Amino acid sequence: MPTFTTDGVEIAFDDIAPPDESRGVMLLVHGFASNRKEGWRRTGWYAALERRGMRCIALDQRGHGESAKLYEPEAYGRDRLAADVIALLDHLDLRRVDLFGYSMGARTALAAAMAAPERFSNLILGGVGEKLLEPRAPSGPTDAMAQAMLADDPETISHPMLRSFRHFADEQGEDRRALAAFTRAQNPPLDVEAMNRSPVPVLVVAGQRDSGAGDPDGLASAFPEGRGVTVVGCDHFSAIPHALTKAAVFDFLDGMLDDPFADRF
Repeated sequence: MPTFTTDGVEIAFDDIAPPDESRGVMLLVHGFASNRKEGWRRTGWYAALERRGMRCIALDQRGHGESAKLYEPEAYGRDRLAADVIALLDHLDLRRVDLFGYSMGARTALAAAMAAPERFSNLILGGVGEKLLEPRAPSGPTDAMAQAMLADDPETISHPMLRSFRHFADEQGEDRRALAAFTRAQNPPLDVEAMNRSPVPVLVVAGQRDSGAGDPDGLASAFPEGRGVTVVGCDHFSAIPHALTKAAVFDFLDGMLDDPFADRF
């Protein structure tokens, strides 16, 4: 298992290079309570990228998987998560890559692309949509998630979504105390004006039944070169492994999403 250290934090990652990586490099950023193996390998992205001839890099975000576990919310500010992504590029001596983040990982990927747009050829935001632009309450959902992570008995969690995330964390063997700290990190609102000026082409893709994401087109329209795709029949969890999501991503990278009728798969 390769690792590197940045900001005093050990980060685990995979780096899988095909014999011919002429089709570029993709860096993958997983979602909350997941990890690189569950979020990307099990869902078929490693194999799909290998078949495409792309070098595949995926990290465990701090607090997740095989990366270091930290228990102070301050350690999980989005600027630090984004800095981990950029530091991994520096560690691997990569100047520019395609970047794909899913769910919470989409927030990290967006922050990285806003901080260093010159490092990314394309940005793919999965499992998110127009609701990403809505202001978050200063407390409430994030603390509820932290409490769900810390509950002694997951069956006492009344909210279905929170209970499903708790079960998912348990299934992956994640450190729930670190995840609780992760959710309690305080972050500034998204800089929509910076998004409006971003030079990076952006694909926003989410399942049709992903009620927590909202319309991908609503978020894509915040970028000068944004495109939204809705994957019909999928929810938040079923969209990521779906073949139609992979088709949308690869069509975007190949410049084949210019057809105005190609925005729903």
